[in-house]
Amino acid sequence: MTAVLVVDDDTQLLRALRIHLAARGYEVHTAVTGKAAVRAAEEHEIDVVVLDLGLPDLDGTEVITALRAFTTVPIIVLSARADSGDKVRSLDRGADDYVTKPFGVDELMARLRAAVRRAATVPENGPIDAGELTIDLAAKIVRRSGEEVHLTPTEWSLLDLLVRNRGRLVGRKQLLREVWGPVERKETSYLRVYMAQLRRKLERDPAHPEHLITEAGMGYRFRA
Repeated sequence: MTAVLVVDDDTQLLRALRIHLAARGYEVHTAVTGKAAVRAAEEHEIDVVVLDLGLPDLDGTEVITALRAFTTVPIIVLSARADSGDKVRSLDRGADDYVTKPFGVDELMARLRAAVRRAATVPENGPIDAGELTIDLAAKIVRRSGEEVHLTPTEWSLLDLLVRNRGRLVGRKQLLREVWGPVERKETSYLRVYMAQLRRKLERDPAHPEHLITEAGMGYRFRA
């Protein structure tokens, strides 16, 4: 069952969306503030977020930034703000789609389904070519300029997660949670050490990486 987090301080709209989503087989979580939304996303396995920008405690763009620190799930902004500047800021912060109020329920549901489909897309069968690198996630083999590179299990876990989300920011919290588990979520030094090791093994110039990119203060991105 796909889990949706709906964030809006309009309780009538929240109730209506809960009914529509539940009727279509979604598991629905709700929040009326930005801080509550971030807590809900941390505490539950959420597959997609529907987010209003006009929240009472935080601006929606701040919530997007907070979410992107630990999750790559699709975020669909649902807002009365029609200004192109708000749309650009939301998308630049990490939103995947922007729907302007008032909206049609069928259109929102279609956009939600599309966002979930895109997020669920797995890498194509066979190796992934990225410059000098050839990465076969299924076989757990990576080659650099044709030569096989040995990776430790932890290095593989990091690379696998980044490559499966290639092109997208993967937050530090998500990397720590999925590789080391919840006990180690604050140990960001682990990430720096292992990312440095991966770069030494995979990058042509580790000091100026082409593929394993640091997004300062947020996380990492694999660029093919």
